Amino acid sequence: MAPSLNSLSLASLSARERRMVIGAAVLAVLLLIFGILVPLDRSVAHAQARLAKKKADLTWMQGAAPQFATLGPAPATSAESLLVIVDRSARESGLAGSLSGSEPGASGSLSVRLEKAPFDALVAWLGRLAQQNGVSVDSATIEKSGAPGLVNAAIVLHSG
Repeated sequence: MAPSLNSLSLASLSARERRMVIGAAVLAVLLLIFGILVPLDRSVAHAQARLAKKKADLTWMQGAAPQFATLGPAPATSAESLLVIVDRSARESGLAGSLSGSEPGASGSLSVRLEKAPFDALVAWLGRLAQQNGVSVDSATIEKSGAPGLVNAAIVLHSG
């Protein structure tokens, strides 16, 4: 009759079998340490370093925010008309082909119509207009144009 699993012990094995069992156990422990625990420890240390850097960045941003808030948008630095600024910046942003029309409005505003414009490029363009030229968006109507990522937009811009 074969011995049961409960009655097997290290002492009942031959010397060669004991060495193999002990070697396998040592190998399993080494695999656990170097295959799982060390990489996990490195990953945690890396995440902690990134978190510390992000906290330092946040602290700096919170300290600098009041200074930037008082600056406001940059005013237009040239005597260019809003139409010229919008046309030039649309070409620089790759939106000239999407610009389907513009017409001056009341009190220095400009209505701009874009057809099948890439949404990401449109948002980036409006951000640059505000930062570099002090142009603000009075109103905007943005609708999908059918193709993914492309939109039709009617935007009213105001300088200053």
